[in-house]
Amino acid sequence: MSTQIQGAAPQRPLPRIEDLDVAIVVAEWNGHITQRLLQGALQGFQYEGYDVEEDVDIYYVPGAVELTFAAQRLAETGNYDAIIVFGCVVRGGTPHFDYVCRSVTDGVTRLNAEGDTPVIFGVLTVDNEQDALDRAGGSLGNKGLEAAHAAIKMIDFNREVEAYIDEEEDDDEDDSHYHED
Repeated sequence: MSTQIQGAAPQRPLPRIEDLDVAIVVAEWNGHITQRLLQGALQGFQYEGYDVEEDVDIYYVPGAVELTFAAQRLAETGNYDAIIVFGCVVRGGTPHFDYVCRSVTDGVTRLNAEGDTPVIFGVLTVDNEQDALDRAGGSLGNKGLEAAHAAIKMIDFNREVEAYIDEEEDDDEDDSHYHED
């Protein structure tokens, strides 16, 4: 099944970000998949002209549930423009799949709603290993590459909003010096 929607708006070109600082957190569980997502992201940044040795820091955690904690701690440092989390949860015969997927999805959603640093969701939640392979460099592309592009777009968006807020604050300060006689 293709993820392309008929009649969807064309994608805009990726902006060029100055002084890009991205953290990528990779779950070790299902590492043969998450490493492929990581490689897709690194290739995406390189293709766009970024120096991954300089612009991207990589961290590892045991599994998908730990991704939210790591992303929150990295966001708290204030050192990153965006954080990408990569994990892979494959459905099994118990409800554990649902609990893990809900935990990481809710956690990343909370970080995005409450924080100032975009956290890009790169967690595959799939029925079987082949579904994961298809999305990690296989027949359906590489969701790691898509996550890198999403990070670039969200950094650009965040910087635009911050510039607007700074401009509004400057205008408010200028207005406070005006006194009517």
